[in-house]
Amino acid sequence: MSEQWRAALALLPEYLGQHVLLSAAALVIATLISLPTALLVASRPTGRTIVLGLARLVQTIPGLALIALFYPILLALSGVTQQRFGFSLPTLGFLPALLALTVFAILPILQNAVLGLTSIAPDVIEASDAVGMTRRQRLTLVDIPLAAPIAMAGLRTSAVWTIGAATLATPVGQTSLGNYIFSGLQTENWVFVLFGCLAAAMLAIVADSLLALVEHGVARRRIRLVIAGVAALAIGVAAAGATGLHRTSTYVIAAKNFSEQFILAELIGQQMRAAGLSSSTKSGLGSAVIFRALAAGDVDVYVDYSGTLWTNVMERSDIPPHKEMLAAITQWMQRERGVKVLGSLGFQNAYGFVMRRQRAQELGISTIADLARHAGQLSFGADLEFTVRPEWQSARSAYNLNFRSIRTYDPTLMYRALMGGEADVISGFTSDGRIAASDLVVLSDPQGAIPPYDALLLVTGARAGDARLLDALKPLVGVINIETMRSANYTVDRDNDKLTPAAAAQIIAKRLTRKDDPPTP
Repeated sequence: MSEQWRAALALLPEYLGQHVLLSAAALVIATLISLPTALLVASRPTGRTIVLGLARLVQTIPGLALIALFYPILLALSGVTQQRFGFSLPTLGFLPALLALTVFAILPILQNAVLGLTSIAPDVIEASDAVGMTRRQRLTLVDIPLAAPIAMAGLRTSAVWTIGAATLATPVGQTSLGNYIFSGLQTENWVFVLFGCLAAAMLAIVADSLLALVEHGVARRRIRLVIAGVAALAIGVAAAGATGLHRTSTYVIAAKNFSEQFILAELIGQQMRAAGLSSSTKSGLGSAVIFRALAAGDVDVYVDYSGTLWTNVMERSDIPPHKEMLAAITQWMQRERGVKVLGSLGFQNAYGFVMRRQRAQELGISTIADLARHAGQLSFGADLEFTVRPEWQSARSAYNLNFRSIRTYDPTLMYRALMGGEADVISGFTSDGRIAASDLVVLSDPQGAIPPYDALLLVTGARAGDARLLDALKPLVGVINIETMRSANYTVDRDNDKLTPAAAAQIIAKRLTRKDDPPTP
């Protein structure tokens, strides 16, 4: 069995357990909302139309967007609760994912329950009235039993939808089977992508089969089948939950959504474990989300880049000398957000305009200024964030860049687009090992439009005085050079003989211990 399959299997208990708990909780809450609502509006045509219309409207929102929207909503609510009641709401992880999936799960249950209640034959209603049943008796003895099989069909549909949508919870910091898929896409680890898809599909099939057993029992009035199905579901949720929650972590490490971040998060985790500290990782977070989470105390430590903090967080457009910028960032973070900048890891990962060397030489392009003269005939590929970041606005303004077309890609697929000719230029990363390995060239920036991007180790304010944590992390400051980071990144990103981020982090750790030359990919 390959290392990638072993790594995937090792993560399965935690990922599956968290996925099951999230999906089950969302389905239970959605059911508790949908069934009473259906009873309330089934006999009211106007109310029925409004409620079902709202539920259908929610379904038009892409699942990932719906989950992401609950982050700023909870962030705002958390500020209110902190100010008025002295406590804050969790803005990342389980809660935003749960709320979004609950809303997403309502429509099939609600729609089928209403359909079941409104499809009861008139003669059945007349017969129940004729024997003198009260409204409550008719509801409990006639309406609900007849509508239950149709409502169960809606629950089955909702379960399959919810289990699939729960894979999208990863970007808001909730562990799920989606962790396989998102990290696999970033590192081109197709074993992880396939494993995550198969695990989610199998989970949906098992859940649907058990709910089908319950539905069959309800339809045939066979209480034993209902009890067996419900018991099996309860045992499965309990077992998965126990597995998913068996580890208690003191510290939370965060990572963005590309290979270097996955590696650095693993390296931080290894350092902490060596110091006897337990940790968990929330990966796949966006730049804005991850910093806000750190400032709010939802995560404890992560690596960010000086240029990102300078332009996105501090909203500065000037570019002072390097040392002055680092000092200003350190002071501002402590003063404004209570965040401790522990120091630079020793390398930069700056944005750069990257081309195939042969193509650049053919056009006589070596600087961004040269690029601007040819931009109208070239297609530009950017990662998912770059075109809305201040760095792009600064570079475009400084050099008057007007490309023939602009497309956004997943960071890994962006390099594929460049090598395949779908893009002529991309917004690459200077610590990426694929630049040298694929004979690419980073265009120089003579006007200094793009700021430096030192990799900075950040610690949340609540942990700024945590001596054990700081002592565990300080050995990483100033000791990782650009060659070491590029080499580690390439071991994860290359096409053959890929390493997992954890294995790449171990290579860095061993090299730091030996203080030897960086490894050759």
